[in-house]
Amino acid sequence: MTTDPTPGDRIAKVLSRAGIASRREAERMIAAGRVAVNGKVIDSPALNIVAADKITVDGKPVGEPEPPRIWLYHKPPGLVTTERDEKDRPTVFSTLPDTLPRVMSVGRLDLNSEGLLLLTNDGAVKRRLELPSTGWLRRYRVRINGSVSEAKLDQLRAGIEVEGIRYQPMTVTFDRQQGANAWLTVSLREGKNREIRRAMQALDVTVNRLIRVSYGPFQLGALKAGEVEELRQRVVRDQLGMSDKPKPARVRKPVNRPRRGKNQ
Repeated sequence: MTTDPTPGDRIAKVLSRAGIASRREAERMIAAGRVAVNGKVIDSPALNIVAADKITVDGKPVGEPEPPRIWLYHKPPGLVTTERDEKDRPTVFSTLPDTLPRVMSVGRLDLNSEGLLLLTNDGAVKRRLELPSTGWLRRYRVRINGSVSEAKLDQLRAGIEVEGIRYQPMTVTFDRQQGANAWLTVSLREGKNREIRRAMQALDVTVNRLIRVSYGPFQLGALKAGEVEELRQRVVRDQLGMSDKPKPARVRKPVNRPRRGKNQ
């Protein structure tokens, strides 16, 4: 093992890549004396690991890290996108199939929003796909109570400021009126917290359904609520190249959906 800052990767990153824990959780495990490198218990995460190093956690050897993987998940409404919730509400992670390894979400969808949520086993991939500089378009189907004029929608198309927060221009299409509600298609590249709901509220309308249908090249398609599909490794490699014109992503068959217990 080495403390040189150049070779290898930090121990917490290695444990995260191996699916043991998040980096923050790995640091807590190290502080608790549960991690050993080459037979020696370590007490600091300020350590770089190279391929020859042998790591154990609670006395069990840590295997080779998996390659980066990405799943498409159709999030139903009523789930929070966190591993634990202080209000004891059901979470996305408590409903995923047991066959999945430890995964992280790429960004979030709020409690009442639904649709496409990307999951990955790799923290570096998560951060890369969340970067605003990636510039990938997020597209949503939005149902509002009431109706809204093209003149008002032009405010969103030009960029709008709500309670001191400036939102970049959105692409907005009025699709149809359906009784007391109207359907819109909204596309944006930022994805700030509750951006669409707050922008619509500024136009004096309320969002009563919000479905994310795509995230960059990845499409919700016919994926049913609660289902998960893993991208083929070839597609993952292509998309992580961040080409200017990514090809539409193809997916594997849905993963079976046995449920985890709520408290797991």
